[in-house]
Amino acid sequence: MSIRGAPAIGCAAAFGFALAARARNGLRPRRLETARRRLAATRPTAVNLYWALERMARVAAVGGNGLAARLEKEARAIAAEDVAACRRIGERGAALLPRNAVLLTHCNAGALATAGHGTALGIVRSAHARGIVRRVYVDETRPYLQGARLTAWELSRERIPYEIITDNAAAHLFKTEKIDAVIVGADRVARNGDTANKIGTYGLALLARHHGVPLYVAAPTSTLDRNCARGEDIPIEERSAEEVLTLAGRRLAPAGARARHPAFDVTPARLISALVTEAGVFRPPFQFK
Repeated sequence: MSIRGAPAIGCAAAFGFALAARARNGLRPRRLETARRRLAATRPTAVNLYWALERMARVAAVGGNGLAARLEKEARAIAAEDVAACRRIGERGAALLPRNAVLLTHCNAGALATAGHGTALGIVRSAHARGIVRRVYVDETRPYLQGARLTAWELSRERIPYEIITDNAAAHLFKTEKIDAVIVGADRVARNGDTANKIGTYGLALLARHHGVPLYVAAPTSTLDRNCARGEDIPIEERSAEEVLTLAGRRLAPAGARARHPAFDVTPARLISALVTEAGVFRPPFQFK
């Protein structure tokens, strides 16, 4: 979790591959393949990891003089393209929002989760630059608290009005207050539009649908897995139970308590109002080729 956020994981993997090439004997095909496999094994859900490594592997397969420099150039290109994609996502998403918008977001899909600007928070940033954001409700996002620790920090630096809420307060706010849109990121999008994101997103999608609030998923096209037909095919990472049983290093649960910690859930495509990418805004029914 030192690096988290699907686009950031992809960028980090690309640079990791490039660094492996600079190690002693790193340019040998077997060494590069070992590096690729080690990097690919780090996180199972975020497809950007595999997308970036496949792109780097294609450069490596060409071989030739100056390969290490060409791999570094490719990694830098992946990072630069991600920033540009996030800015386009921000502008496309901001155009979907009303004036004086009250938004709700989950986890962290900002500059800290990408190479810069962010996906879901990129939309919030772009909308704020247009002067149309009144407030952002930030789910704390248990158990790792990415919302309370990271999203809140990013919004505070941008001076975007926000309030942190506990995850289980969202239903109450949907019922009692005006929320104009839920905006989240994604770790993998299947061909049919089913989307994996941080655990708790599926619950928000159900709430949003019940209360007639649009749910927008923001992600670069590198998050689309064309080899994955539907959400049931997406592998869901299970993280350490200690992250559930403890908080800031202090144990909360009694000795001997056990816990489950699926780190992601899958939101069915039918609950998603639009998928906002750098290539355009897509609405259901989704069918990506």
